[in-house]
Amino acid sequence: MTQLTTERTAKRLRVLITSPIFPPDLGGPAVYVPSLGRFLVDRGHTVEVVAFCSDPEPKGWPFRVVSISRGALPVRYLKAFWQVFKAAKRADVVYVNEHLALLHVLAAKLRGKPVMIRIMVDGSWEIAHRKGWCGDDDIVTFQGKAYGWQVKLTRSLQKRWWGWTDHIIACSEFLRQIVIGYGVAPEKVQRIHNAYHGPRSEDVRETRDEARAKLGLPAKRRYVLTICRLMVWKRVDGILEALVGLPDDVHLLVAGDGDMQAEWTALGEKLGLRDRVHWLGNVPHKDIPLHVRAADVFVLNSRYEGLSHTLLEVQALGTPIIASNVCGNPEVVAHGVNGLLVDPKDPNDLREALRWLLGDPELGKRFVQAGFARRDEFRRDLTFAEVEGQLERLARG
Repeated sequence: MTQLTTERTAKRLRVLITSPIFPPDLGGPAVYVPSLGRFLVDRGHTVEVVAFCSDPEPKGWPFRVVSISRGALPVRYLKAFWQVFKAAKRADVVYVNEHLALLHVLAAKLRGKPVMIRIMVDGSWEIAHRKGWCGDDDIVTFQGKAYGWQVKLTRSLQKRWWGWTDHIIACSEFLRQIVIGYGVAPEKVQRIHNAYHGPRSEDVRETRDEARAKLGLPAKRRYVLTICRLMVWKRVDGILEALVGLPDDVHLLVAGDGDMQAEWTALGEKLGLRDRVHWLGNVPHKDIPLHVRAADVFVLNSRYEGLSHTLLEVQALGTPIIASNVCGNPEVVAHGVNGLLVDPKDPNDLREALRWLLGDPELGKRFVQAGFARRDEFRRDLTFAEVEGQLERLARG
């Protein structure tokens, strides 16, 4: 470590972090940002967080959290701009975790502060997909096609705020290559995988039957668990369709809420699955390990993932995994080694993977042991130290 770095650490950095979600809400950034914040505080830095959050006054954190309540999108982002602009005055460096980052980055630059951004998704694709500007094209297809003026404008704005940043972190090599594909210099874009910091399999004392008893789940059933925000690209509908044709004792637990819940609930009833699908809502994060322990198989069937925190958590907790063969998922799950990869657009593919894994518990045990062997690749002390090093470099100018 250089003398400058030692001096900066001794004085402590003042780091402002922004986030699109924060506990009690579920989602990757709601895991990443609190964990990174604690890490930086433990390292002697001062942290402040500005986040969109359903809790108006988040408490119990070793850093200040400014909550931006839900509401109309333009109003939320204008509020966030103002809060970031105010808080950036007190910061040495701003770390933006937000895919619609124009106003966040602008607020930091207007304060003359160095700013680093973390890429979790191609934001222009997410906006275009939500608005229907690119039809149902997935993120990979989106990279190679031209669309209307709305997409051109969104892509242009995204390139602009990426250009304003001093450094970019991509949470997977998949996303790093997308950013470079937009024309950003490769040396400006660094891949730092997400980290898992939480209980491991050995920390959960309950057996599978004991976990089910605590959760009020009948012990004799077989349970498939998915944990996600209920957004269209998470493809929970594909899990519902895959459930059809499996034995009646196979039930689905869905932890999370979101825009698609009503539509997917109706689909489950239409498919005759009313009694086999259990919508759990926004499960408190402290209860997630118990749900993972209670499940026979975990499924992530999304058409898009940057690098899923949930996959890292389930891998550490020791439940067999089936994941969609897209984006950053293969950087966590190697097909036939520590899990199975399936086509998220093909319910038959998922159904056969479920039939295989539910019918072969020994295969599941082998996948779990192989997953344990990969846990150290995503250690918090290694990946967060890389983030800290970049924050220190930027703060030194």
